[in-house]
Amino acid sequence: MKELAKRAAAWAARGAERSGLIALVEAAAEPSGTDRSRLRVLTWHRVADPAADPDLYPGLVSATPAGFEEQLDWLARRFAVVSLDHVLAARCGGRALPRRALLLTFDDAYADFAEHAWPALRRRGLPAALFVPTGYPDRPGQAFWWDRLWCAIAHTRRTGLRTREAALRLDSPAERTRSYKRLRDRVKSLGHDEAMTFVDELCAELGAAPVRSSVLGWDALRQLAREGATLVPHTRTHPLLHRIDADRVREEAEGSLADLRREIGPTPAVLAYPSGGHDAAVVRRLRELGFELAFTTQNGINDLATADPLRLRRVSVTLRTGRPVLRARLLPWPRRDAADRAGAPGAGVARASSR
Repeated sequence: MKELAKRAAAWAARGAERSGLIALVEAAAEPSGTDRSRLRVLTWHRVADPAADPDLYPGLVSATPAGFEEQLDWLARRFAVVSLDHVLAARCGGRALPRRALLLTFDDAYADFAEHAWPALRRRGLPAALFVPTGYPDRPGQAFWWDRLWCAIAHTRRTGLRTREAALRLDSPAERTRSYKRLRDRVKSLGHDEAMTFVDELCAELGAAPVRSSVLGWDALRQLAREGATLVPHTRTHPLLHRIDADRVREEAEGSLADLRREIGPTPAVLAYPSGGHDAAVVRRLRELGFELAFTTQNGINDLATADPLRLRRVSVTLRTGRPVLRARLLPWPRRDAADRAGAPGAGVARASSR
């Protein structure tokens, strides 16, 4: 059974629907009457035309507006979309999850959430949680580092760049994309302060113009909350939490929650790790601070009866995630990861997302 499921996923990832086989795997993995503690979580970043804003890194576009509408229609037919409040109640034993429960989440609070994603969700009556980096609203000059780096590389007149590690080519769009990815990976390997200094130096060397903030302002966020969107913390300044000390983890996590409660009103103590970065010490700190749930970027499905609520998995959606791939990734594959079980200490550092 497990080998058959793996084959179905591999075929789906190559773009073949294989709907009959996957349907058999789904039926075998999820017999009627089961799945009452199982939670799938999807996450998007941006819903937009990748070419709509050349200053923003196009790799963060999860779906085009039309593609997102199609995704929602398909998901609503196949799954029971639940709110974050429902998940919290289920975790505390106060309300059972429906079969094939699915939570929809969005990271970073880009402006296109209000323009494209939320209207599509609202037309269908589907709940969603938006993770907000609260140090960015209403600060026009404060842009995400990955957008600043992308903009600097995409628009520079330079045809090359030499760093301490390598000589990078910038003489074609493909070479600029490759160079961006190498530099992005370098940034994410550094301590937070060193990483931000590195980005500042690169942008200055490339002659980058300032990049405007792409995050929704507080008025827009309050309007989303009034309309039913759930707003929750994504830290204040979006650092990799395992790259900063414990006091700053507290400031980023607890401060983000306080910002939302001040600006929006009652907010659950739920966090998404920026770029998925966390380790055992960060999880311990969040538990001490009273956070109820925290979401990683690790792929997989959660069993709320056994999962560590501060290490919940999510399935990330990208422009390459066609329906066959998504269908396969939402199957409940067997797992033996001790770090997922409640109370497990978790020894390793989680792999950060591709941002």
